[in-house]
Amino acid sequence: MQTPEPARARFLRRRTVLTSGAAGAAVLGLGLSGDTFSIPGKAAPLANQSNVSVERVHSQARNREVDLVLMSPEGVDREGLPVCLMLHGRYGDARRSAAGLPNWLSAAVAEGRVPPFAFLAVDGGGNSYWHRHPGDDPMWMLLDEVPRWLGERGLGGDDGQPFAVSGISMGGFGALLYARRRHEHDSPVAAAAVVSPALITSWREMSRRKAFVDEAEWAGMDPLRHIPELGNVALGVWCGLGDRFITGTREFIRRARPEVASTTPGGHNSRYYRKALPEVVSFIGRKLAEHDA
Repeated sequence: MQTPEPARARFLRRRTVLTSGAAGAAVLGLGLSGDTFSIPGKAAPLANQSNVSVERVHSQARNREVDLVLMSPEGVDREGLPVCLMLHGRYGDARRSAAGLPNWLSAAVAEGRVPPFAFLAVDGGGNSYWHRHPGDDPMWMLLDEVPRWLGERGLGGDDGQPFAVSGISMGGFGALLYARRRHEHDSPVAAAAVVSPALITSWREMSRRKAFVDEAEWAGMDPLRHIPELGNVALGVWCGLGDRFITGTREFIRRARPEVASTTPGGHNSRYYRKALPEVVSFIGRKLAEHDA
């Protein structure tokens, strides 16, 4: 990964988008293609949820405007909340990163099962696998820009850094890559939780996705080949037994020995995600409580 010049990291152009009413609202629950996450007929528009805010900001790293979607517990002051990233899947975006997540988070906090924290989703590109492409570097955005955006909003730690990362499908691949980069930068996350991670075991299959220039680039980022570089991060992994990524996930579980390793009936679809994501909320919350103890 290329380290950005410090001067470039100082540019930030912010534009807030109204999130009430229909303007700027994206409705969760649309039927989506690829590896995206949707719950047909179950989710309300993001703009209609009081514990969800949507902002539009300019990413220097990605050379475009991106959505920041902050999901916090209902009735809890957002000021100073720790933050867990939620990375979306292939052909997804921040607004469709994890339908139902704000409600599960609110319930867990209200019931006293986890301490208050927030999830932040941000647009990472439809087929980026959360790594650098010509003129577009979503990983630089996560490492350099997200902490500043959070700090400006009074969120995250003292330096605005997310304390944890989570992701679905392609976002699971990205979450593991992000955890690795944070460890390499001597700023490790406390936990990483991945659901149906897109861990592909052959270049022949991965090359069809056209997400990497060549096999060497993929091999340099493939989480299956870089488990020691994750450090001592607490890992949680969920995957359905009928998921097309179950082979790679099982191999990751075998090698990484995550704290939570759940392989239960289900496929690569919203029905399975509805089972797994409440457990992700609990896992991340427990790691936050342990981290602050």
